[in-house]
Amino acid sequence: MAQDGFVLVSRESQITKKSHAAANTAPTLQHEGPHDHLAEIASFVDSQSEKLWHLNKFIHSNPEPAFQEFKAHEALTKFMRSRPERWQVTSSACGIETAWIAVYDSGRKGPAVSFNVEMDALPNLGHACGHNLIASASLAGALATAHIIEKHSLAGKVYVFGTPGEEGYHGGKIQLLNRGAYDKVDISLISHPSILNNSPFVRTTAFCRLEVEFFGRAAHAANAPWQGINALDALVASYNSISMLRQQTQPSDIIGFAITNGGGDATNIIHAYSSAVCTIRSSSASRVDTLADKVGACFGAGAQATGCTVEIKVIKGYKDHVPNMHLAASFAEHWSSMPDPYPVGPELRAHERGYTYVKASTDQGDISHALPSINVSFAIPAGPEKGGPHSADFEKAAGTKWAFDRALRVGKGMAGVAVDVLTRDGFLDTVKGEWRERFGVENKL
Repeated sequence: MAQDGFVLVSRESQITKKSHAAANTAPTLQHEGPHDHLAEIASFVDSQSEKLWHLNKFIHSNPEPAFQEFKAHEALTKFMRSRPERWQVTSSACGIETAWIAVYDSGRKGPAVSFNVEMDALPNLGHACGHNLIASASLAGALATAHIIEKHSLAGKVYVFGTPGEEGYHGGKIQLLNRGAYDKVDISLISHPSILNNSPFVRTTAFCRLEVEFFGRAAHAANAPWQGINALDALVASYNSISMLRQQTQPSDIIGFAITNGGGDATNIIHAYSSAVCTIRSSSASRVDTLADKVGACFGAGAQATGCTVEIKVIKGYKDHVPNMHLAASFAEHWSSMPDPYPVGPELRAHERGYTYVKASTDQGDISHALPSINVSFAIPAGPEKGGPHSADFEKAAGTKWAFDRALRVGKGMAGVAVDVLTRDGFLDTVKGEWRERFGVENKL
C-alpha cells in the first residue's frame, strides 16, 4: 500500500445515517454454516502449497518496481497457463505491459468473482509491502474457487487480475478499471499483510497530490529588489497558510509538504521561481476533495499576496477503500472456522462489528467504489525489529514460510467468500444491495 506508515486507528464510523446500520455492522449470515465447501477448499489449497511456495519465493527474490514487473508477469502467466483448469490467460492486458488477466469459465451463466494479484515492489526495499504474499493469497483463492466450480458443476466465472503499479499514485487497478477490465465482474477480493491485525473490515484513507509552481520576476536583491516579484515569498506564505489551516483540520486529515525548488542557491536575488509538492490524505475521497480546495486556496493566497502567478496540478491518487460488510462477514466466518495452530495478531471474531481503519492508501479503494470489495488485512510474524510494512524488517518477514502459510489461510477464506457468492441463494443480491445503498447508486450492478 502507498502509505506514510501502516497504523491501526480505532474510531467511530463517519458514514451517513442512512446506511449506518448496513454499512458499519457485520451482518449475521443466514445459511447452513460456513463449512459447506471450506474443507474441500482447504484440502485443495494444501495440495497446491508447494507449487505456490516456489512461485512466492521467486517473486519475493526478484523485486521489481511499479509497472516494471516483467519477471513476475512472465512467471505468473506461465503458471496460470500451466494449470489443468481451463484458464484463458491474456498477457499485457488492456494495453498495460505488465498487467494480465486469467479467466476460468464454467460455461454456465452465473456470478463472476474476481481476485486481484499485486506484483510490484518498493524501490530500494524490495517486497517490504508483502505483495508476494498478496499474490499467493489471491492465487490460492482463485484456484480453489475454480476447483469447487469444476467439481460441483457450479455456474459462474473466476477472474484473476494481475494488477501492476500499486505503489505510488498511478494505480494499475485504476487503469484496468478505466479500460473496462472489471465491467463484467460482480465482486473483487484481495488481501494485505501487516503485523497489526486480522480483519476483512478494512477501511483505508484516500489521497491526492498537488504539484505547485510559482512564477515571479528576478531582480538584484541589493540594487533594485522592488523590481522583482518573489516566488520564494509566495511559497513561504503558502506554507505558513497551510500550517495555520492545520489548526482547523479534522483528526483524520494529513497534509504533507515538500519544497522541491526554493529558487536556487543564490542569496542576492529575488527568486523568480519556486515549487512544492503537497500530499493530502483523509478518511474519504470527498473529504480529500474538500481539503484539496482549502490547500489550493492557500497557494492562491500566497500568489496573490506577492504578485506571482501560480500553477497547481492536482493529481488524483486513490480513493478510500470501503469494505462490503456482507462479504467481510462471510470471510470472518470462514476464517474463524479454520484451525489456527500458530496464531499471529489479534483474534478475528466472526461477528466483529465496525471498520478497521488503517492510515494507508491503495488503488483497491477505487475498485470498492465501483463494485463490492474486501481488502483483508492479515498479520504475519514480525521481524526482530517489529517493523511494519515499508520497512527492511518487514521485507524479511514477508519472505518467510510462516508468512506464506498465513497467506494461504487468507486465500482459503477468500475462496470461501467466492463460493458463498456462487452458491448462496440471494447472497449476491444482498451484497450488491449494500453497495448501492452505501454509494447511493440506483442503476448500477
